[in-house]
Amino acid sequence: MLRRFFLLFFIALSVSVSGQVNTDKVIKIGCSALYYEDYVLSIQYFNQVIDAKPFLYEPWFYRGQAKYYLDDYHGAEEDCNESIKRNPFFTSSYQLRGLCRILQGEFDGAINDYEFAISQNPEDQGLWYNRVLCRIQQKDYKNALLDLDTVLTHWKNFAKGYALRSDAYLLARDTTEAINSLGKSLELDPYDGEAWTAQSALYLSRQQWRYAEASLNKAIHLSPRVSNNYINRALARFNQNNLRGAMSDYDAALDHDPNNFLGHYNRGLLCAQVGDDNKAINDFDFVLKVEPDNLMALFNRAQLLDKTGNLRGAINDYSRVIKQYPNFWTGLHCRAVCYRKLGETKNAEIDEFRIFKAQLDKRYGIQHRSARHTVRKRSDVDMDKYNNLVVADEEQNEHEYKSEYRGRVQDRYVNIEFCQMYNLSFIDNNSEIGTYIAFESSVDSLNQTRNVSHKIYINTGANLDQEQSKVYFNMLDSLTHVDTTNMSLSYRSKHLLERAIAYSVIQNYENCIEEVTASIKAKDGMALAYWLRGVGRFKQLQFESSQGIDIGLKNESAIEDFTTAIKINSSNVYLYYDRGNVYAYQKNYDQAISDYTEALKIDKNIPEAYYNRGLSFIYSGKKDLGIKDLSKAGELGLYTAYNVIKKYRK
Repeated sequence: MLRRFFLLFFIALSVSVSGQVNTDKVIKIGCSALYYEDYVLSIQYFNQVIDAKPFLYEPWFYRGQAKYYLDDYHGAEEDCNESIKRNPFFTSSYQLRGLCRILQGEFDGAINDYEFAISQNPEDQGLWYNRVLCRIQQKDYKNALLDLDTVLTHWKNFAKGYALRSDAYLLARDTTEAINSLGKSLELDPYDGEAWTAQSALYLSRQQWRYAEASLNKAIHLSPRVSNNYINRALARFNQNNLRGAMSDYDAALDHDPNNFLGHYNRGLLCAQVGDDNKAINDFDFVLKVEPDNLMALFNRAQLLDKTGNLRGAINDYSRVIKQYPNFWTGLHCRAVCYRKLGETKNAEIDEFRIFKAQLDKRYGIQHRSARHTVRKRSDVDMDKYNNLVVADEEQNEHEYKSEYRGRVQDRYVNIEFCQMYNLSFIDNNSEIGTYIAFESSVDSLNQTRNVSHKIYINTGANLDQEQSKVYFNMLDSLTHVDTTNMSLSYRSKHLLERAIAYSVIQNYENCIEEVTASIKAKDGMALAYWLRGVGRFKQLQFESSQGIDIGLKNESAIEDFTTAIKINSSNVYLYYDRGNVYAYQKNYDQAISDYTEALKIDKNIPEAYYNRGLSFIYSGKKDLGIKDLSKAGELGLYTAYNVIKKYRK
């Protein structure tokens, strides 16, 4: 997405020696920070460009993109507005603004944006897909289906298009066409978890429990983190008298989503049915904490308190229900029984007389009893259905809007990536692993000698908030203004290394490489300098590759730096680990495995090395060895390894 300007401009920048930098360069650095998910820092860079050259459209667009990632949809939309004012033909601004409007419920505005973007780029499938979703949200099923006809004529094998058409037909009450479209979707892509979920919903609505369970088995296999799939499969299993399976599904749903209302409610009912009264009470306690006036849950808890001997608590719950439903005879009978157990005969007789009178008047239709159902809607407050399983009021299939901006943070559970490199930093340890503390003796020695003005740490990267960004920009400014003319070569080299680390922290890898190269020229033979430059080169090349730039064999420069550093200090575990990451990025998994193995010989407790070696084994066809390494990574605290194990075991 990075585009070049036609002219070069200069803006004031406090971290520059000359006081000015090239505008293109600052945008490039900001885009690099954006790529590495340091969104707050990237905004600082784009602010600098906007302040100096507010007539340029690109910094407004990129700042809007950063705000979008931070869920500031209103701010992102405003930045897109500014970008469009400056360049009304840049379609990416309309596309991003459309997404922001969708997420704010402004579907009319989103449709307008997509219409313009489609007129400029009719071959973009995602634009058509998102416009259809907007039309469905507006209940404009006729135009949604017309759009889908166009999409599926142009892209005949677009499985998600058929799944979306199934939803549109279903909402338009055309069940037959919905089933046909969904079947076509699964024929084209049998690995689409959403489509299997949609098919299960159709079977559930027809009470075809066995078929619903089979579809949900597929959906859960493909999307194991979707809690509602477990809730629905539990319903299907319950109706086939598979109570153990239903209980297992409710437990799994609440493992993935501990605050799931339906999971707690239905598990409470099931626990009550199988005699696990205390667990059932805990579930209804949760439900009543979320919805204190949920009378169904109150009555169920009252019955459980009654069974477990808490008669006064049961009476309190029964009374709250009866206050709202004075003619709920089951509640009156249960409360009367509690009163008799407590010896309060007078209160019991009052309740019993009300029941007796109701029985006499029943022929006049005072008490109407509904037929029992297997389930009830969540909003259904018919007290005669107090022990029915609950389903959501509206069971709609969730579709994800197509977005090239919905990047790595949001897809972390989907995309399996290698752990980041270890690098020098001024920020304290920021590894994902709270129990692992990175240590390297040469870094410790440098800190102990006090030849550096700021303590140096080792970590896998840290995103900065606004205040931290200011701190490190100011730090870099102070380091820049130090007079180095009278410094010895050794001191000058370390000072330049500090400046390079500061640039690395604020994601300015181009300047980081320049500073560390100057440090090496001042005094060669310092392994830390080659280490820092190797990481900087690799990250810079990764970013360039993401922008479509052919980096060819440029990764070799990073490998050369790590190799030189290893020759100087062969006991530094992170040099082997980082070089392994470069090989892994090149898909040279044998070399990557070799380096990760060397790293683990030096330090057998580095979780990321096990994790990355595990992935390298898997990608090179050695799944068993890979799973073994991932298991070790999980054991050492890198818990995301277990998600990967689950996927590859299946």
